[in-house]
Amino acid sequence: MLLTKKTGSVHGDGASSAFVHSLRRGLSQALPTMDRRAFLRRSGLGVGVGMAASQLTLVKKAQAAERPYVGLGNGKIEVRRTVCSHCSVGCAVDAVVENGVWVRQEPVFDSPINLGAHCAKGAALREHGHGEFRLRYPMKLVNGKYERIGWDQALNEISAKLLELRKASGPDAVYWVGSSKHNNEQAYLLRKFVSFWGSNNCDHQARICHSTTVAGVANTWGYGAMTNSYNDMQNSKCAMYIGSNAAEAHPVSMLHMLHAKETGCKLIVVDPRFTRTAAKADEYVRIRSGSDIPFLFGLLYHIFKNGWEDTKYLNDRVYGMEQVKAEVLAKWTPDKVQEACGVDEATVLKVATMMSQNRPSTVVWCMGQTQHTTGNAIVRASCILQLALGNVGKSGGGTNIFRGHDNVQGATDVGPNPDSLPGYYGLVEGSWRHFAKGWGVDFDWIKGRYASPAMMGKPGITVSRWIDGVLEQNELIDQDSNLRGVFFWGHAPNSQTRGLEMKRAMDKLDLLVVVDPYPSATAAMAAMPGKAEDLNPNRAVYLLPAATQFETSGSCTASNRSLQWREKVIEPLWESRSDHMIMHQFAEKLGFAKELSKNYKMQKVKGMDEPMPEDILREINKTCWSIGYTGQSPERLKAHMRNMNVFDVKTLKAQGGKDKDTGYDLAGDYFGLPWPCYGTPELKHPGSPNLYDTSKHVMEGGGNFRANFGVERDGKSLLAEDGSYSKGADITTGYPELDHILLKKLGWWDELTEAEKPQAEGKNWKTDNSGGMIRVFMQNHGCHPFGNAKARAVVWNFPDPIPQHREPLYGTRPDLMAKYPTHDDKKAFWRLPTLYKTIQQKNIADGLDKKFPLIMTSGRLVEYEGGGEETRSNPWLAELQQDMFIELNPKAAADRGIRNGEQVWVRTPTGAQLKVMALVTERVGPDTVFMPFHFSGRWQGADLLAYYPAGAAPIVRGEAINTSTTYGYDSVTMMQETKTTICNVEKA
Repeated sequence: MLLTKKTGSVHGDGASSAFVHSLRRGLSQALPTMDRRAFLRRSGLGVGVGMAASQLTLVKKAQAAERPYVGLGNGKIEVRRTVCSHCSVGCAVDAVVENGVWVRQEPVFDSPINLGAHCAKGAALREHGHGEFRLRYPMKLVNGKYERIGWDQALNEISAKLLELRKASGPDAVYWVGSSKHNNEQAYLLRKFVSFWGSNNCDHQARICHSTTVAGVANTWGYGAMTNSYNDMQNSKCAMYIGSNAAEAHPVSMLHMLHAKETGCKLIVVDPRFTRTAAKADEYVRIRSGSDIPFLFGLLYHIFKNGWEDTKYLNDRVYGMEQVKAEVLAKWTPDKVQEACGVDEATVLKVATMMSQNRPSTVVWCMGQTQHTTGNAIVRASCILQLALGNVGKSGGGTNIFRGHDNVQGATDVGPNPDSLPGYYGLVEGSWRHFAKGWGVDFDWIKGRYASPAMMGKPGITVSRWIDGVLEQNELIDQDSNLRGVFFWGHAPNSQTRGLEMKRAMDKLDLLVVVDPYPSATAAMAAMPGKAEDLNPNRAVYLLPAATQFETSGSCTASNRSLQWREKVIEPLWESRSDHMIMHQFAEKLGFAKELSKNYKMQKVKGMDEPMPEDILREINKTCWSIGYTGQSPERLKAHMRNMNVFDVKTLKAQGGKDKDTGYDLAGDYFGLPWPCYGTPELKHPGSPNLYDTSKHVMEGGGNFRANFGVERDGKSLLAEDGSYSKGADITTGYPELDHILLKKLGWWDELTEAEKPQAEGKNWKTDNSGGMIRVFMQNHGCHPFGNAKARAVVWNFPDPIPQHREPLYGTRPDLMAKYPTHDDKKAFWRLPTLYKTIQQKNIADGLDKKFPLIMTSGRLVEYEGGGEETRSNPWLAELQQDMFIELNPKAAADRGIRNGEQVWVRTPTGAQLKVMALVTERVGPDTVFMPFHFSGRWQGADLLAYYPAGAAPIVRGEAINTSTTYGYDSVTMMQETKTTICNVEKA
């Protein structure tokens, strides 16, 4: 534990003796004759409470016949396999269910991903399904209090309000915030739902965690995803974690890194804070927050200076590295690097040597790199480093980008993005026609749902900026109306910046709907009194109880791109309904249920129609050719879940084995069929364990860089050089992406069947719904359908073709702001004006660095996840970390007269003030403070308990750091700036 353990009295973060009373009451009701420790041991949850000392613990393997429960009957026991719903590692869980009640859980020892391990959150997972602090029934805000209503009333009133807003202000007046907690099928269905509503104003958590990764990585070599896997890191000789605290954010992933260390892998951790991951490092480097590019280019300076780059690899597979080399050698000399990031030449050289002399080496990053106004450039600098070393497309190498939520990867791939349809198909007519055909609806009908054809092709507002969609002057917004209604469909508002302005935006809305298993901080923020001038007297606020992922089935995608199928563990509790059932029911009220669900069979749940998740996945399989979400049929995924034991824990490859239920031959498959898994399921592509790996045949998971940027630039070819190709390919040079013209020129057209030819005519591999073009190209000729090209070290369609260091809008170094200024302001960027230089220059003029001399950054804890409502409502986790806190260096604390454990005020330029506990520690430097972002439920010193629905407030409540965070957005994706702003701290 980080702070002093408490077991009674009123806590500084709002937890009270009521928690202890509730815990004891619950234990006595469950097992009257057992003490608390015995209960924890027998329930399988004891590991969760004991995780303060160790984050990785094994517990006893489940046996269906075992009955170690006191006071339970002799009912039917079933074991249902699911996947942890917290981070993106993808830990499998066996849920033991007796007479429909989830009574016990065990980690799956056969899982090649978690190897029988759980972290604290995973060990306490059962409580998420049976938690007593869940939202139990629909509620409506009436005179400042939430009142229970029925589902029919909720659906009728909300739908009537939606249609009223649509008629008055158009479909773009409503904003839909989806969820990275949705399974793939629900995320996909929500994007389809919003399309049929007639808007692109939808988004989800990926915008504020890894949108800069997706943009930066995809624009470097083709796909915006983690290239290798957690398992493959066991083959690394050196790993650099930069902006990733995996030991707390992705604890079980560290198993694979620790195994790698046992065989000699060097571990480097680069972070402004000495983290639990840094404690395992061979070399820890403290950098100034936001200075990643100077550090990364400092490494490249020494790599280029010493001739350590892989020259053949660069010649064959990379475009533009010579331009990067010239700029790095001229601009990022050791003195400039030290000035910008604070790291001396000897340390930079040492890290560069470790990375260069221990190949394959890998780079790991998380939100420490992405959540900046320069996030896209930082990401690309990491990619460039790996290209220079020849590490991409190599086992043990790559860029291992650990995603946050359990299905943030999948929700990004097929879900509610404002600038793309599922599978990253752009908002162009060809994409819309492709999906109209797959959905079985008329293209013109979809077009008619939009305010205009132009709006159908215009990217929507991002979730990071929805508040400006409400508050901004209408004439400055690139759509007809300001936002008037917002759906929070599984999203925590405290995970977004500018909390004070968000409260104002919530108050101004006509309609606010929260769909969530837990009411989330939105409920309390909406109910607490705001400024009278902001409150819309006609505002309607509703809370709808969604089922958890344990009360439905479906697939989710781990960070390594492996898909897993969750079995339903229990039926939806209380009055909760699954998200896809709610979507279908709203579609019925809004008049497009027939179009939305026409391809799906219905199953009865609580006597109501619910679309079959298997059928939704099959529709994904028939439409998302672009990223290979087509080979992972429900049947193949379920076979993988039943036969985890046949998959190798390093390669993820099945060595053999047949599924006894179906006879399916697993040999050669990679676990979870990591996308791209090309072609139809019948093609039996095994999935791609490591992207861009030319050492394997494409039908064995190999590949090369994507031809997605044309064939020539400035007179230079963008295609791979002669002799650079995937193993076994019939084309031994670079080539463009596959279309009907190329197939005919190569003389391979007649290898299509007569049934396939009409569907392939006039199409490319992404729109040929027969899958025949992919089959011919890959199976018959060993060639990759997306072509064979060079990665781009120079990205000409980004604001900075070569990544540039730019100081944050709010900083403590005006001298460096003058040397490395931010971008110019932008108009109509993602439909909204976005400020850069105006804010930075004003902050310099106002001398904010003197008033707020500390750099404020944020991150994760092992005990909690995301916005924290569900984990802070879990009694086993709530006991571990009961106070929101700020880490403060001893010098900074001494200068302010602050002692460890005292309450302090944290103030920022927004005018916000947070009351939290001081944790005095050398984890942070004298110029930096750190706060976790999982807290909410207190607001500038006040407890919001009275504003939650009765019985549905989290046990632990604390200030949300994002109440106080400042303005700032990435210049490509609108990623919010959370890692580098400024504050001051004083004793309370």
